[in-house]
Amino acid sequence: MTSLTTTPMNKQAIAHAFGRAAKNYDNIALFQQQSGQHLFNCLSAIPGKKVLDAGCGTGYFSAQWQLAGKRVIALDLSASMLAIAQQKQAAMSYIQADMERLPLANESVDLCFSHLAIQWCSNLSTPLSELYRVTKKGGVVAFSTLVDGSLQELQQCWQKVDNNRHINSFMTFEQIKQACRDWPHSLEQRCWHLTYPTFACLLQSIKGIGATYLTDGRQQQGLMTKNQLAKLVDHYPHINQQFPLTYQLVYGMLYRE
Repeated sequence: MTSLTTTPMNKQAIAHAFGRAAKNYDNIALFQQQSGQHLFNCLSAIPGKKVLDAGCGTGYFSAQWQLAGKRVIALDLSASMLAIAQQKQAAMSYIQADMERLPLANESVDLCFSHLAIQWCSNLSTPLSELYRVTKKGGVVAFSTLVDGSLQELQQCWQKVDNNRHINSFMTFEQIKQACRDWPHSLEQRCWHLTYPTFACLLQSIKGIGATYLTDGRQQQGLMTKNQLAKLVDHYPHINQQFPLTYQLVYGMLYRE
């Protein structure tokens, strides 16, 4: 059986990293918004009024759910992200908490929505179990996460520059399927191909998607040196003077019985 556990994540470092990015996050999170819209649109016919936005960030989708007439609980690990969401009045209530230990009662929400957040958890089964637990019977847990093959162009370039690990390893589709095996579910894998006009734009775009290497027992990589940056640019594939980047996402639904 394939292990569902990855290297333990440093949750304090993750919250701190998101806190630093909070003020400018909406300006650099265009891919997060675009890819999350696909998950949001799949749920337009879901009944029920109470929605948990788990890993809400600055509340971009919390606000969309609220506009759709839902009563939204915005939950995130980062207090700074939640502060931005609260400034927007994106939700009914705001909770700073870890998805692996949700401070919510059993069967207390109609829908759990979690876009590009569960890749920050060491064992996928834990947050999925928690999200399933708090969802009412007949409700849905909808999630998305990065999977193996994401950021492959950047991964390959780093291997040519040094031997350090700069990007998280992502689970495979089969590992996610294994994590969902105990519940009625459906999974869809979708590939997103993006291009950026400069390498700086590409690097900026990956902030906040779960690509930063933040694990227990290891500090985050320091700032990239000018020499490393020059080598990365030299090795990076170009398409018509554009910098391509591939994201592999799995969109999942767990159906609460």
